Amino acid sequence: MTTFRISEAAALLGVSSDTVRRWVDAGRLAAERDEHGHRRVSGADLAAFARSQVGSVEGGRSSARNHFRGIVTEVVRDAVMAQVEIAAGPFRVVSLMSRQAADELGLEPGVVAVAVIKSTNVVVEIPGHERVAGSL
Repeated sequence: MTTFRISEAAALLGVSSDTVRRWVDAGRLAAERDEHGHRRVSGADLAAFARSQVGSVEGGRSSARNHFRGIVTEVVRDAVMAQVEIAAGPFRVVSLMSRQAADELGLEPGVVAVAVIKSTNVVVEIPGHERVAGSL
């Protein structure tokens, strides 16, 4: 069974280690002590907790399931297009859109934005494992 240190769980949830410790102490997230006395969270418990923390779509309903709330860190505009970069927790999301759309949304560094992603092609990798040739 996969288990995670408090710091690893915090990184996966996008919060501080202190926040995870408070959740464990409050009984919101289960953790066991290992042979060294360190708290460890099972992968199954962490997944269930993460799923319970997923908020609803801001502003309404959507068929897209991937929403990353963050802060705009860079906007590069030319005559027709704009490249918008958002820092969403530890993730960097880059969007290409029309300049008109970026202007109408008022996208500038420092603005809070939500990147909504709907994709039919999502690659899933396991850190530390070699890629397997071929795909479905």
